[in-house]
Amino acid sequence: MKRALFILGQLTDLDIEWMIENGSSTHRGRGEKVIGHGEIVEDLSIVLSGILEVVREDEDLLVSRIGSGEMIGEMSLIDSKPPSVSVIASETCKLYTIPLSRLRQKMEVDQGFAARLYCAIATFLSSRLRLTTSRLGYGDAQDSADEIDINVLSSVGQAGARFTRIVQRFSEI
Repeated sequence: MKRALFILGQLTDLDIEWMIENGSSTHRGRGEKVIGHGEIVEDLSIVLSGILEVVREDEDLLVSRIGSGEMIGEMSLIDSKPPSVSVIASETCKLYTIPLSRLRQKMEVDQGFAARLYCAIATFLSSRLRLTTSRLGYGDAQDSADEIDINVLSSVGQAGARFTRIVQRFSEI
């Protein structure tokens, strides 16, 4: 499932409006680095359009491709470790970005927002860990990439509408 849907589904409409007002859109050209291996990540970003590649440059290894609706930088909100991968635009991309420093300031004064955001990120990371564990052959045979937690499923429609609102807001710029 798209990362942004995990996050946007847990937030309120007021949270989304705050994020829209405090973020901006950026464009990245083909080959442009969005996140560098070992470099400090300063923004949380949602891919509005285009494709990014997650790569281990030291091993010349493509880890994954991510597109519209995916989120990057969320792990740097949780911990301050530098990323072990780089994220590079494989084509022209449009991103919604919000500085992590601004998110942290909001979380300090709005504990409800902080709780919802942390819960959403934890839900997503848990899902990703289960999928990774299963792919490595250690998961339950019942686990499937196509199965969605019922608590997440109930918010997917609303999350999709919120993502569309963000895309529309930044397509006007």
